[in-house]
Amino acid sequence: MSSPVSYELQGNIGVITLDNPPVNALSHAVRQGLLDAINAAQSDTSSAVVILCEGRTFIAGADISEFGKPFKEPGLPELLNIIEASSKLVVAAIHGTALGGGFETALAAHYRCAVPSAKVGFPEIKLGLLPGAGGTQRSPRLAGVKSSLDLITSGAPISAGQAAEIGLVDEIIDGDLSAGAIAWAEKLVADGAPIRKSSEQSVPEFDSSIFDQYRATLANRARGQVAPEHVLTAVEAATTMSFEDGLAVERESFVECMNSSQSVGMRHIFFAERQAAKLDGVSKDTPNRPVENVGIIGGGTMGGGIAMSFANAGIPVTMIEISDDALARGLGIIERNYAGSVKRGKLSEEKAAACRALISGSTDYAALAGVDLVIEAVFEDPDLKKKIFKKLDAVCKPGAILATNTSYQDVDAIAAATGRPEDVVGMHFFSPAHIMKLLEVVRGERTADDVLATVMTLAKKIRKVAVVSGVCYGFIGNRMLQPYGQTAQLLLLEGASPQQIDTAMESFGMAMGPLRVFDLAGLDVGYKAREALSDDDKGDPKTFRVPDLLVEAGRLGQKSGCGFYSYDDNRKPTPDPLVDELINSAAADFGIVRRDITDEEIVDRLVSALVDEGRKILDEGIAQRSSDIDVVYIYGYGFPAARGGPMFYADNRRA
Repeated sequence: MSSPVSYELQGNIGVITLDNPPVNALSHAVRQGLLDAINAAQSDTSSAVVILCEGRTFIAGADISEFGKPFKEPGLPELLNIIEASSKLVVAAIHGTALGGGFETALAAHYRCAVPSAKVGFPEIKLGLLPGAGGTQRSPRLAGVKSSLDLITSGAPISAGQAAEIGLVDEIIDGDLSAGAIAWAEKLVADGAPIRKSSEQSVPEFDSSIFDQYRATLANRARGQVAPEHVLTAVEAATTMSFEDGLAVERESFVECMNSSQSVGMRHIFFAERQAAKLDGVSKDTPNRPVENVGIIGGGTMGGGIAMSFANAGIPVTMIEISDDALARGLGIIERNYAGSVKRGKLSEEKAAACRALISGSTDYAALAGVDLVIEAVFEDPDLKKKIFKKLDAVCKPGAILATNTSYQDVDAIAAATGRPEDVVGMHFFSPAHIMKLLEVVRGERTADDVLATVMTLAKKIRKVAVVSGVCYGFIGNRMLQPYGQTAQLLLLEGASPQQIDTAMESFGMAMGPLRVFDLAGLDVGYKAREALSDDDKGDPKTFRVPDLLVEAGRLGQKSGCGFYSYDDNRKPTPDPLVDELINSAAADFGIVRRDITDEEIVDRLVSALVDEGRKILDEGIAQRSSDIDVVYIYGYGFPAARGGPMFYADNRRA
């Protein structure tokens, strides 16, 4: 079996070429091939060595499929030390992405060049890990402590230009990378450039208090996760120890993280996200319908966010509203959102202007005659939605995809309002739609395979994580949220306070406790929905008595300044004794004797409520697989990634 790594002399430059599609992952064969090639270069006539990669990218990271399997030498840390010890000058030539172990490989080279479009970074933190082959030791020596901590603890890649500014890339190559890198290596040799080992450089001066600052920030941002603290420990070691001793600290931390339940859970989500993109019962060869322009019905917060998602991906959008005033308000929301992104440094003025220019508006449905996809994003009135879809059926061209952004309603009933139910699909975005990554794609009874395949492909283009759901009330996420919320209300009546429930769940790792979520969404939303239901449909009154009493007292949540909590001008929640009195009164009405409830019981009952409903969803075939449910709750509902999702957490806790 041939090696995925080749080596040849081009003049006085030895060229190592990796070709391990699709992303040149650092499999055992690649590591061995690199070792053989770098060793060969030591005894030939080369004056320098260039490391290049075939395909669309440089080395995009470790081969994660090898995690947990028996180790095969050479290990990456040892290999990179050998590369750095080369007696011939080594240049890494980067295109696409150099991530994780791939970027560590580049940092072990003596010099780095990259095309302008390249990106580099350390995504390990997203898997509950830290760089384990010298990244925490070489990066601070080249870029300084702050830049290294930002790069490693965020897990987000940076551009080649940004990397050059902080010292992680030495040369930007315009044009052909292979020719440019070889020419640059020849110039380095001709200029007598030294063999420059990052391991031998000193960490630039820094304020030693920076580690305490980052500890405080990360404790809040990554609640309960252990990997960020290990990153800080390893980077701090780079500033106080020799390179070899720092490597030992890094390695010990890496192994501890690798063996942690948190990393196991986060790696589960890594694979689950990729599995979610696979469609049961739909051939991989199913062609996609072209989607070159999109229509959005509704210019509110949700419609505007959806419009921005497409515009940000370069897809023109036509927004429809019922009046000129409503349209102006909707476009104004979008304008303010882009202005905010520019102010926060998320977008440049030029990029924001280009995206904004892709969004136009109209009050005439005829403006949708030529679009390839329409997404209805009006409020949850099933009759209104059916009326809109009848209009779309009459206006839109044959083959146009008609999607509803409904959070709860029957997609099949909406599709039945048209003469083309095979073109109808649910696309449930999460608010704010231009930021939240989850997209529930709801497959109706008659949704065509090519419609489903097209929407799943499109989700990737607009940078969403798509999960397929069948048709039921609330689909996957909101259906599970109902028993979760009901259990929170029962816990209140039985003896827990709002603050205790929320603190327990936030300590568990949830982004926000359930009662704070209800206040954020608005307690009047559920109240109004219940008004339209019969007593039988409402269910056990214990599960909604307290929020109903709050609404009737004018406490609607954050929007009114009070709900389960009172809120100041900065929307900071404060426990309110009036709420405690109301809860006590409601419990007495039901004859409930309140008791002390532990945080452990709160977490157990609330997570169990999610899991029990998730199992029903699986049994009914609403979700394709258990891991899809985990993806929904990680990306849409703030379930802690370090727990791997509710289904994974429950299965492993039981095991």
